[in-house]
Amino acid sequence: MNVQIITLFPEMFLGVLNNSMLLKAQKHNLFSYSLIDLRDYGKGPRKQVDDIPYGGGDGMLLMVEPLVLAIEAAKKNDPEALVILPTPRGKIYKQSDAKKLVLESRNLIIVCPRYEGYDERIIDWVDKQYCVGNYILTGGELPAMVMIDSIVRLLPGVLGGEKSAEIESFQLDDHSIEFAQYTRPEIFRDRRVPDVLLSGHHKQIEQWRKMSN
Repeated sequence: MNVQIITLFPEMFLGVLNNSMLLKAQKHNLFSYSLIDLRDYGKGPRKQVDDIPYGGGDGMLLMVEPLVLAIEAAKKNDPEALVILPTPRGKIYKQSDAKKLVLESRNLIIVCPRYEGYDERIIDWVDKQYCVGNYILTGGELPAMVMIDSIVRLLPGVLGGEKSAEIESFQLDDHSIEFAQYTRPEIFRDRRVPDVLLSGHHKQIEQWRKMSN
C-alpha cells in the first residue's frame, strides 16, 4: 500500500512513519509513503494557501485552489487512489473502517486540514471523510498518522504472529475488547496472576478469557 499525504507540515510524519511496525512494513515492501507539501501549490510569490472566510469569523481557511491542485498532482501519480479527508464532519473512524480500507486494496491520498478548516468545496474531490474522535486538534496530521498506523498494521506480514491482528480489541466488531493478559512475575507487590492462567488447562483458560472481556 502506498499513501500520499498532503500537508503543510511534512516533517511531522518522519518520526512516526519511520519507526516500529511502520518502518518494518517499508523494509518488507508492504507499505510506502510520500509527502506532498501543500505550500508548493500556494498562490503568488508568498505561496499563500489560506484566506479569511466569507461571511466573517475568526481564523483562516485553507483555500480550495491549492488543495485541489495538490490532490490532482497526487491523483496523477496514482489515478485509482482513494482520497481521504480527516474532519469533524466525517464518519467516526473505527476498526471496521481500517479493515475495509485494507480489503479494498487501494492506495490512499490523505489531505491534512489546518487553521480553522477548509473551503467546503474541497469535498467534491474527496472520496471519504473520517473523524477520529469528538475532540478538536490543531490539524489533520495526527488523525492521518492514526489512520495510517491502524491500516498498515493490518496488512498481511506486518505483525509477527499469523493471528496477531485477529485476536485483539475491536476485531470481531467495533465494541469487542480483548481479554486481560499477564506475564512474569507471578506475584508483584501482593498482586497475583489469576490461578487459571497457571493451571495449564486450556479449556478453562479459554473460558476464563471469554468471561474476562
